[in-house]
Amino acid sequence: QVQLVESGGGSVQAGGSRKLSCAVSGSDFGTYCLGWFRQAPEKNQRARVGTINSVGKTIYANAVKGRFTISRDNANNTLYLQMDSLTPEDTAMYYCAADRRTDIYCSALEGGFPDWGQGTQVTVSS
Repeated sequence: QVQLVESGGGSVQAGGSRKLSCAVSGSDFGTYCLGWFRQAPEKNQRARVGTINSVGKTIYANAVKGRFTISRDNANNTLYLQMDSLTPEDTAMYYCAADRRTDIYCSALEGGFPDWGQGTQVTVSS
């Protein structure tokens, strides 16, 4: 089991940017899928923001495509989420997740990721 710890959340004005980080424990960080999910206020489920596989291929949800960028630093066991052009609709608790069972084909679903961080809140004001 890996441990994931998010950081970088906070308040930002609409149109601004924020970068989230996720520190991941373990020695095989570069070999599996990672993802970012978010849970908006009053929503019961976490929605995919995007995923990145072991070779750096990223897939994004339509709502964030062109505004958010996911990257990974395999040397430092860290996953990133760069968020630009933020809107109030991006307000949510953001979670990073890991699936060590797969390296290339990352799940698009919350249930496809066994390991999760505790989340970091991002609030965008208009």
